Amino acid sequence: MNAWLWCANVLLAGGLGPAAWLGMRGDPVRRLVGLELGGVVATLLLLVFPQALGQPSYLIVPLVMALLTFVGTLVFTRLLAPRPAGT
Repeated sequence: MNAWLWCANVLLAGGLGPAAWLGMRGDPVRRLVGLELGGVVATLLLLVFPQALGQPSYLIVPLVMALLTFVGTLVFTRLLAPRPAGT
């Protein structure tokens, strides 16, 4: 087992667990932080796996995911915004 796969295991155990915990508990702002943390950890995992497997062509997936995670956060934040009365 090479160092890249060890790094992926550490990210999986140490990153996705706390992200899921934050995403399921607390107020909407805390859940948003969990969503962001989960997106970052998942993107890092998708960057580590191609290095471990020696397939640099798979690096396009985490780059697209980073953009989609950012857009998803903007949509989620928009839904959290307080709405004016009467709308």
